[in-house]
Amino acid sequence: MKPYFALAAIGSLAFISAATFHSPEKKAKKVMTYAENVAPILNGRCVSCHRPGEVAPFSLIGYDNAKKWSDMVLKATEQKVMPPWKAVHGYGEFKDSTLLTSDEIQTLKDWNSSGSPRGDKKKEPVAPSFSGDWSIGAPDKVLQISKPYELAAEGEDVYRNYVFHMDNKEPIWVTAMDVKPGNKKIVHHVIAFIGYGNKVDRTVERMKKADDTQEGYTSSGGGVGFLPDNSLGGWAPGIRPRSTPDGTAFLLKPNATVVMQVHYHKTGKPEVDQTKIGLYYAKAPVQKEMLLNWVFNFTLNIQPGDKEYKISQTKTFPQDVTLYGVMPHMHLLGKKMKSWLEFPDGTIKPLIQVDDWDFNWQLNYVFKEPIFAPKGTKQIVEAVYDNSATNPRNPSNPPKPVYFGEQTTDEMFLMIGAYTVGKP
Repeated sequence: MKPYFALAAIGSLAFISAATFHSPEKKAKKVMTYAENVAPILNGRCVSCHRPGEVAPFSLIGYDNAKKWSDMVLKATEQKVMPPWKAVHGYGEFKDSTLLTSDEIQTLKDWNSSGSPRGDKKKEPVAPSFSGDWSIGAPDKVLQISKPYELAAEGEDVYRNYVFHMDNKEPIWVTAMDVKPGNKKIVHHVIAFIGYGNKVDRTVERMKKADDTQEGYTSSGGGVGFLPDNSLGGWAPGIRPRSTPDGTAFLLKPNATVVMQVHYHKTGKPEVDQTKIGLYYAKAPVQKEMLLNWVFNFTLNIQPGDKEYKISQTKTFPQDVTLYGVMPHMHLLGKKMKSWLEFPDGTIKPLIQVDDWDFNWQLNYVFKEPIFAPKGTKQIVEAVYDNSATNPRNPSNPPKPVYFGEQTTDEMFLMIGAYTVGKP
């Protein structure tokens, strides 16, 4: 999946300085330069993706790149297509928001309209440095199949499961996971599941076809063929790796097996992929195991022409938990998704609201502060879908009935949350 749409370049905008009422002299407007005004914005909000080897189609590192793409940057930021951030401001509070302020957008506009001047090169801030292929440094463990997987040209999506026996004698605490898609054109998403005992090997024996000579096995419906004991999380376009809060981590018990499931979407020609995941181990004592909370609704029944198909799901926590973040997930018909907590005393706590869902940007939102939810707290999730012919993202023309499923042309209702048991 390509997380960018082509944007038409636009010309420079004329800017007329406003004169003060009491004076005939025009007030000189400050000229915005790359060195002093624009570079800090691009370095802080854009270059983590807009750099060589990353998901963005061009680099914004350095003046030459910034000037070359200044028209596109202006249009994308004015339309709030970029930087990608879908959560509604003010409904939930999150770390590392990439939203540009109105002043920052105006700065980019003024810089573009004045010809994108560089300014004093000596005042340019140093661009952020990145550690090789991995955005948060070299992993402690890399999991990768020995040779590329060969994907056929046509047909339904493929869910390929790659099995990695950790052979660990002691518990391993994992504080972060990074994913490097081998072929961004076909990798739709990646999830790392955890299994114990011989359940994974039995699954491989049961599901591996006799004529399948490639590594791993293919499953249908998106599951891995066994009930996972936990998950290390996943990746989709727009998700960036992040370490768990101090004192927390995901647990790999002795002799754990990690199953890396890669969802492939075919392009019409043969493709190959060798996606890998990097695991980062805890360097300090861990007090709390990080777990994942999944809120599903499998009853989706979206009929053709329905522009406002609404559905909800409520989950009650059976014990005290602390929530650290959420990740909404829908497919191409998704329009809106909203979630909040209802505490046992009736008070409401906003979690997240997305009013312009974009399948190309499935982001993980980390709360600014952990949220304690006592036993009996309800998490409510609501979603809206558009299965009309006027939805430009509708994969079917004319529209057809759509139900819950794992194919890109199916739909999903899912809210994933990270939590620990008990108080923070």
